[in-house]
Amino acid sequence: MARGFESKDVEFQQSEAERRPLRGRSLTAAEREEAAHRQSVALALTRARRELANATSPIHRQMLEQAIAELERQLAR
Repeated sequence: MARGFESKDVEFQQSEAERRPLRGRSLTAAEREEAAHRQSVALALTRARRELANATSPIHRQMLEQAIAELERQLAR
């Protein structure tokens, strides 16, 4: 079965992350939690932007635009 470009890209990113040596000190629990939260917000932002590109209802588009603005605000902190 042929694999899509996105799955190949994810596989490449994972392999590159494994190849990079760990640098510096270990993260604290709070720092790991913050990094996980930021990654979660970034993924939600990507999803909302993708949904906005496909949305046809004006009300749905408005809701997604508000959600994107809030997610971007959270990432800016």
